[in-house]
Formats: sequence, structure tokens, C-alpha cells
Amino acid sequence: MPEVKQIVRIANIDLDGNINTFFALSRVYGVSYSFSNAVCNYLELDRLKPIGSYSDDEIKKIEDVIKNPLKHKFPTFMLNRRKDTDTGKDEHLLGSDLKLRNEFDVKRMKNIKSYKGIRHGLGLPVRGQSTRSHFHRGKSIGVKKPKKGKKG
Repeated sequence: MPEVKQIVRIANIDLDGNINTFFALSRVYGVSYSFSNAVCNYLELDRLKPIGSYSDDEIKKIEDVIKNPLKHKFPTFMLNRRKDTDTGKDEHLLGSDLKLRNEFDVKRMKNIKSYKGIRHGLGLPVRGQSTRSHFHRGKSIGVKKPKKGKKG
């Protein structure tokens, strides 16, 4: 039986080689559970096998599928960046690229003063949640009681 590598590097992220394939792939920022499951099904990988037990060629195949899912005929609803506002293309971003793009999206919404941008700027919920009983971060809650001995 081949040795299990302790650390596997996929998409510029070090993964523990003892974790099973399904969960290890979902640890990459930008890969969801459903996308990880789709990659395992597409490449016919055993989802419960430790990711460190795969050869270097198999890991390169996994990384290629994660980085270029459209090239491998994945459906567009699996991508995390559909109809990009700048380019209009469907993309799948990973790691720091995705974090940076999300940050730019929020900044753009704030600059054009959209409803979502204003809510982001005020630190309030963006997607229509009720604020009556939640989202009290940083504010004092409750009733101030008067000090004893003083009336009026």
C-alpha cells in the first residue's frame, strides 16, 4: 500500500493528507460541498479515501478540474462567478482571487450607493432580514435602571 503524504498542495492551499478527499477539496476557498462532490464524481474518485494517498498525476488532474471546470463541461450553475459584472463571462475563482473580487463588488455597490451598498456600509443585514430583534452588535441592550437612593 502506498504511503499517505502528510501535506498535499492544491490551488495554492496546503491540505492535510489524512482527510478524506471530499472534505479536503471543500477546504479550498471557492469550492463548495456540492462542487467537491461533482469533482469526485467526474474523476471517479473515492470520496472517503485520504487525499494524501493519490499520486502526483491524479492531484494535477484534480487541480485542473477545480481551476477550469468549464473546460471539463461542468454546468454553469456549479460556478461561483456567473455573468461577471466586468467581463460578462462565467468564471470559477479560487482563494484570494475570489476574496478580492467580492471585496471589489462590495466597494462598487457602496460607490454607486445602491441599497445593498448602503446596508453594507452601515453594517446592517443586506438580504432583507428583520432587524427588530437581531443585529444589535455594538449597541447596549436593555433598560438602564436608576441608581439606588435617587428618585426623580
